[in-house]
Amino acid sequence: MIRPDDSHSAGAWTSRSPEETYRLGEEFGGRLTGGEIILLSGTLGAGKTLFVKGIADALGMDTDEVTSPSFTLVNLYRGRLTLYHLDLYRLAEGAGAAHAVDLDDLLADEEAVIAIEWAERLGNYRLPDNVWRVEIDGDGDEPRRVTIRRA
Repeated sequence: MIRPDDSHSAGAWTSRSPEETYRLGEEFGGRLTGGEIILLSGTLGAGKTLFVKGIADALGMDTDEVTSPSFTLVNLYRGRLTLYHLDLYRLAEGAGAAHAVDLDDLLADEEAVIAIEWAERLGNYRLPDNVWRVEIDGDGDEPRRVTIRRA
């Protein structure tokens, strides 16, 4: 799925199953070194959390523990790197969403990976470098179009 000569691999893929979405996250996660911010967008049920589970697997975390932080807003996982998994779905758009999850404090951990579902709710919130956008299009039983690019 991901070209082995790329450090993170930007591009677009068609995922025909939840397992393929998971594997794509796992391959992407295997190339993370810390300090990356991953902005995930897609409709409800598109596979954002499944992609993050793949990242967590690559980082050596127990994927049974990885769940959508819809109500907790932030889940913390430790493995080869620290992973902060955020979900902004229930928050209003704008800088208030970033403040609600203490994003400034999380960004201070420069060796962690931060994965943010519903990242579009951040609005124009200014993020540091090393940001990746993962867009997952499609719903229901349809194949997903997964696009990974540098922000």
